[in-house]
Order: sequence, then structure tokens, then C-alpha cells
Amino acid sequence: MANTHWESDQAGLEEDDEDKMVDILQERRDSSDLGHAFRTFNPRPYKGALPCSAADLNRAVLASEDVRRIIEEVATETGSSVEAVTEEAEGILREMSQNLQLGFVRLMGYMLSKVLKRIYSSIYVNMDALRLLQQAVEDTPVILLPNHRSYTDFLVISYIMFTYDIPLPVIASGLALAGMNFVGEMLRRSGAFYIRRDIASNRLYCAVLSEYVKSLVRTGFAPVEFYIEGYRSRSLKSLTPKLGMMHMVLEPFLKGEVHDITFVPISISYDRVLEESLLARELLGIPKPKESTLSLLKVNWVLNEDYGCMHVNLGRPMSARQLCHGNITEVPERSSEEHQAWVNRLAHVMVRSQERGSFTSPWSLMACLLLQEPLSVLTDSGLAWRQLAERTLWLKRLALDFGGRLNWPAHVSDWDVMSSAVALHHTSIHLQEERVFLVREEEAAASQEPMTAEDSVTKMAAPMLMMASYRNQTLHLFVRPALLAVALKLTGCSRRGEIFASFCFLQDVFRSEFIFIPGKASEDFEEACLLLEKCGAVHVVGQQEVLASENGVEVFSFLRGLLQPFIDSYQVMLGFLCEQEANVVTEKDFLPAVRRLASKLILSGDLHTYEALSSDTQKNVLSSLRRLAAVTKLKASEQKQYSVDKDAVGRIADTLSGKIHPQMLQTEPDARLESPLEDIQAQ
Repeated sequence: MANTHWESDQAGLEEDDEDKMVDILQERRDSSDLGHAFRTFNPRPYKGALPCSAADLNRAVLASEDVRRIIEEVATETGSSVEAVTEEAEGILREMSQNLQLGFVRLMGYMLSKVLKRIYSSIYVNMDALRLLQQAVEDTPVILLPNHRSYTDFLVISYIMFTYDIPLPVIASGLALAGMNFVGEMLRRSGAFYIRRDIASNRLYCAVLSEYVKSLVRTGFAPVEFYIEGYRSRSLKSLTPKLGMMHMVLEPFLKGEVHDITFVPISISYDRVLEESLLARELLGIPKPKESTLSLLKVNWVLNEDYGCMHVNLGRPMSARQLCHGNITEVPERSSEEHQAWVNRLAHVMVRSQERGSFTSPWSLMACLLLQEPLSVLTDSGLAWRQLAERTLWLKRLALDFGGRLNWPAHVSDWDVMSSAVALHHTSIHLQEERVFLVREEEAAASQEPMTAEDSVTKMAAPMLMMASYRNQTLHLFVRPALLAVALKLTGCSRRGEIFASFCFLQDVFRSEFIFIPGKASEDFEEACLLLEKCGAVHVVGQQEVLASENGVEVFSFLRGLLQPFIDSYQVMLGFLCEQEANVVTEKDFLPAVRRLASKLILSGDLHTYEALSSDTQKNVLSSLRRLAAVTKLKASEQKQYSVDKDAVGRIADTLSGKIHPQMLQTEPDARLESPLEDIQAQ
């Protein structure tokens, strides 16, 4: 396959001058919401689209050759009649398909105007990018790829497109939402189409879903919106992309059924996330409340809270034809490993584009610093407010040096910006006598019930993980320099080759935690060197040496502290796997056992991070070890069982602790651990 210079195409997303961001709620505050909802909606659709209703689309799906073939095969395999299997396929479509209707969109728009103005101070959108999106929708089928941090995400994108007369998208949504009385049907008629989980073994469902998505793209029915990360990020950190939907939307283009398709990565950044507390509890293994209309009505207290501002930053449209240099024949066959790697790399480029377009809030910077303080300071003595403010201003300068986009109002004094951030996050910290204290869960609940030692850890873990989630929103700015800072410490030398090998080892270990474009380790290393050289932390001497500077002590301390919770958490889990008598573990047993071990270590003072209690971190360790061939998933088992190579796990742990010199692990291009169909189930 010929080299595709995605990075040069991607560079168009990162202009030196940011597009003008406009608060779209300002007009709503100054005019009638009813008038906005019932104004003339005059979108300009895809020029190549043929007249097609939702019912026409469903009929085309059932009539397609691929679906008919699967229906016949399933009928033969199960001994059912073709008619019975066809009826089952029709039922799948009824459950799945959207039924976009303008009347319901208007009703949704009216309600959203009321709610959004109530809970957000502003919603900023880059208007130049909106105009580019409008043009792209007219010229090609468009795929919208927002990040996913809140249930608000897909509502606000449709609201923006309705406001500016852009054709409304159809949106891949989890089936759980369809079960919400009234709300589920309202979302369906506002463009949602619903996808089940755990569909990999259901050939008929997969065939119907695949054909439905391809028909949306092929006909240009509407822009298609889906979350490339698969589901909401409970940690507010970018997730490893899922490839199922990417394969589907690309196929009409790769088969020449459409001349081109356009990808639009979208970065949605929140000052404060509606579900912040709920997400932290989910990470601790507390089940998510079932989505229902009644549960939605019970959270009306949300309307009385302030969630600050939101930034919706649309990336520049990216042509699929340009991404493969116009030569579709150079794209590998779908069934090949090379094709999987190609789509995987493209998906990672999209997530990196989302990261680069995101805005970092003052609170995210503060959370980075607060989490590096001893817990006793945050709970007992408190951290001096002036010290936190001065350090935050230092980190602000570093973030800007590293190319970050900051949500830091220029017309407000720095002191007022930081004070407002603390006030906004009153559920996490509070000021008392000019000192900053953590708000502990038992204080917020005023609970007087006695707790066990492990209960006390869990109670403390929820607010700590909630704070960590806001730190996670800014990790993409610092992770590459942080990896280099840790690599310099692990090697203890200045030889570029050894430092690069250590850098690659760390990337391989943490590839499930952070987004690295496969095959781009050298570029990431060069970027890290450049950024640390820019802030005076290192001196790069030709191609031979990378020297740490005495002026970089503060930078190195911060960057290493940023990664330390992940290193410590991984070490706990690596040690657990090495010490188990059995060579086979199940995910069901692994997660609670690691959580119990981490709780004991926290209570004894041997572990100083709560990240090891997070189910996301625990699953990422297993994913990382699978990629490094240290554990192997047993496919024959019904449960998620893993065979553990304890020697390999031990070598990784020893390398991570600096006991042995790191070796570059040959794991690129990033091997896929699941099939494309298995990827779909998380969408």
C-alpha cells in the first residue's frame, strides 16, 4: 500500500489563528424560543441525493443483495422459512431505524433552548467551520465524528445544525435510549437510529445494520453521526477508537458507489459535565441507573446547577479521497490485516483531531496540580489558595507553549477566572480561610452511618476519580513530553537511542490509556523533544543525545507526576497477575480482586492513587497486556478468560520500575484485538 500522508491532510485542522467562536445562546436569550423553533428551516441537502423517505430506505435495505443472501443462509442454517427470517429482519429494522420528522425536531429545539440556557452560561461554536460543513454536506455524504463525554453531545450538535439551516444528522444511539417512554420515540423522530449491544454472533442483525448504515451513506439521506470511541468516556479521556462503524461508512466509497465522503471530527469541551458524579461511581463498579423517562424526570435538580460553558469546535472537513490520495485501488482489501491497520490508523487520526480541537478549562489545569498533592493536604490542612493560583498560571503558560487551546477569557482577570472555576466545581473543592479543601462524599451526604475501612476508601475514591476525569481532559497536551520525561528517568542516560527505546516501550504499555497514531512513534518522540526544548527542559544535541536541563526541574516534576498514577496503578495490577497461583484469570474475577488489593494498599499507605480502583484502568491493563502478548484471551470460553504469561508480565513490571533496561516492543501497526463486528457492540 502506498504511503498516505494523513498528517499533511490533518494539518489543515490546526490553523495558527483559531476560528472565531460565537456564543449561540446569546441570541436565544435575546429572542423568542418559540419563534426560533418554528421559523422556516431551509437546509441545502447533498446534491447527489435522490428523494428518499425513511420507509423507502428500509425497503431498500431489505431488497439489497447482501441482506437477501444472509436471509437465505440463516434460513438454511436454522431450518426456518425465508419468509420467517425476512419477517425477523423487518422487525430488526423497525427497532433500529430512525424516523426523522421536522415537527418533532421543532419540539425538541424548543425544549432544548429552554434547558441549555438554564444550565449553560454559553455554548461557543466556530462559525467559519460551520460554513465549511454546510458546503461539505452539499458536495458529498458527510460523516460527523464527535467525541462523547455527555448525553448532551448529540442533542447540541443537532440543535446547532437546526439553528444554522444545515441538514439534520441521523445518529447512531444505544438501544437503551429507545426504551425510554416518549423520550425514546422523540429521539427517533429527531434522527436517532438504535443499535443493540452484543451483536457479533447475530449474522442477520449485523447484515441489516451494515446495509442500513451503507444505505444512509450511499443515498446521501442525511449526514451520519456516530461516536468513534464507541460509548461515553466515563473517565473523560479519549478512548481507543472502535472500527465497526468506520468500516461500514467507508465501504460505499471504497466500492466506488459514491465519489467521495467527508469526515468532520468534532471536539466538544465542557467546563463541567452533567454526569460527573455518576461517571465516577460507574468507574468504581456501581451500576449505571437504568435509562428511563422516570429517572430522567427525577434529576430535575440539574436545572438548578451551573455547568459553565461548552465549546463545540468543528474540525475542517477531511476528504476520504484525499486521505488515500485519490487512488482507491491502493487501499487493501477489507478482509486483509493490512486493511484493518489502515482503517485503525485512520480512526486514530480522527480521535487525535478531536483532541487537538478541544479546549482546556482552568479547572482541568487545577485538577492536574491538585492530584499531585498528598491527600492529607487536600483533606486535613488544605492547600494554600495563592499557591494553587500561582501554579495554575505557570501551568497555563506551559499548556500554551505546548500548543493547547484554553478556555480562559481574555477580558477577565486571571484571579477572577480561577475563582470562578473553583465556584463552578463546588461539588469537588471548597475554599475556607484562603485554603483549598477536597469535598468528601460523606460530607456532601451528611452521612452519620459507620463505615468499614474499605467503605472509607470508596467514599474518598469517588471525588478523587471525579477530579481525575477533569485532569484527563488535558492529558493529550502533556502525554508525549511526559513519556519522554519518564523515559529520561528510566534510562538514566542521555543517549538518544536508549531514550527512544524507553519512549516506545512506554507508548506500547499505555497505548490503551492514550491515543497514539500507529506507526508514528518517531514523530511523537520528535514532538516531545521539540516541546521540552521549547520550554527549556532539555537540550537536543544532533541525533546523538537528549540532555536534561537544570532549568527543567519543575517541568519534569510536573510531567512525571502526571503519569505516576497510571504507572502505580499498572504496577499494582501487574504484581497481582504475577502473584496469582493460577495462570488463567477471568475479567469477572480480576476487576473486584484488584479493587480489593488496591483498597488495602491505599489503607496501608503503600499506594497513593485511586486510579487503580477504576474499572476502565483495570480493563486497559488487560488490553495492553494482550497487545504485548503477555496475556492471551481464550476464545473457547464463554466468560472473558485470559491465560497469563507471568514471565512476560514480570518483565514489563520490572521495565516500568526501571529495574531492567527497556526494549522497543514490536507491536506496530496496532494489532486489532477484536473483529469489526465485535467492535460494533460498544457503539
